[in-house]
Amino acid sequence: MDAKIRQGTAAWFDMVGQTMCEAALRAELAPDLNLTLIERYTDGIELADGLIQGLRFDIIDGRPSFRSGARRDEQGDIIIQITAAAARELNLLHNADPQYPKSLERVLRTGEMQVNGDPSLMGSWLNAVHEPIVDRTK
Repeated sequence: MDAKIRQGTAAWFDMVGQTMCEAALRAELAPDLNLTLIERYTDGIELADGLIQGLRFDIIDGRPSFRSGARRDEQGDIIIQITAAAARELNLLHNADPQYPKSLERVLRTGEMQVNGDPSLMGSWLNAVHEPIVDRTK
């Protein structure tokens, strides 16, 4: 098993981005797919160069890439804004854990997590990345 990485660190966002890229490549994306997903912590600390805790994930012409860190005003097709505490809560729970859907519903209802755009546009592979991310998170 790979070493666990502290959630919210630059190394952790690198791991998340790499995991997403690997999953997207295995999914054999359509060559004309172009989407951008931005995830940022609403209370995120600065990482470097004006970027806060978060991730920019691009699919350009069916090829995935990412950048650790997000700009506070950065836009994309899908934007997920979440508090660091809510992200931590969700990133420690596997999909099969009965608490996971309850926690997800609660953070959406309270506004601790806001989703603009349709994450399903990325494809079903996106849901599959949650498990390996949880496995690598401490």
